[in-house]
Amino acid sequence: MNKESKYVAFSTQKGGVGKTTLTVLVASYLHYLKGYSVAVVDCDYPQHSIAEMRERDLKMVMDDEHYKLMAYRQFTSLGRKAYPVVSSTPEDAVQVASQLSETGEFDFIFFDLPGTVNNADVIRTLSQMDYIFSPVSADRVVLESTLRFAVVLSQQLITTGKAKIKGLYLLWNLVDGREKTELYQVYEQVIEDLQLQVLKTFLPDSKRFRREQSSTHKAVFRSTLFPADKLLIKGSNLDQLSDEILTLINP
Repeated sequence: MNKESKYVAFSTQKGGVGKTTLTVLVASYLHYLKGYSVAVVDCDYPQHSIAEMRERDLKMVMDDEHYKLMAYRQFTSLGRKAYPVVSSTPEDAVQVASQLSETGEFDFIFFDLPGTVNNADVIRTLSQMDYIFSPVSADRVVLESTLRFAVVLSQQLITTGKAKIKGLYLLWNLVDGREKTELYQVYEQVIEDLQLQVLKTFLPDSKRFRREQSSTHKAVFRSTLFPADKLLIKGSNLDQLSDEILTLINP
């Protein structure tokens, strides 16, 4: 009998705060560097950004000898294939994940969901997550939107017992190191007053988070086929974030 996969989502109702990038970075880090078996259900309909990223990554590997050799060396050293990325609509996402589990054993299945709590299908899918991580930045509009999102989930799903959700955590993303002082202390007091939890690890605002495979063959950070380059991981806090998430979802 297959083990039960844990369902994890980086989710918020505000676009542009990094939920898709975080999904890819953490999934790739855990799968390729930490030895966990993961899958991704891209239900951010209709753009399906992660599925499109996988297509770009595959095309680059097929057309570029540099990345083809990287993929070969990675496969021979790890002895495992790339994790699956499956497109879905929000309403079918859990069923798609269940079908994935029938084809193999996955430690974690990550979901990339649309940013809304006004859609019943999205709410139903969110209610089936084991853990939800909501990226937030020190922008008043983003912060207020994310807090509303988190409060709705907490009050309507978690505290009422209508969801599987075991943990809901906010995550500081796009942090300017010059600001990580009094401003964040004020924001975190607001978060605490709302009885919400925030991760200790924060991610800096850095261009490396957008670096994908390219014809210049620069070190890759964001990819569905490769983990973030170890030199680029340094200073990104991706390793600390992944370890903190692991302590929460895989105690």
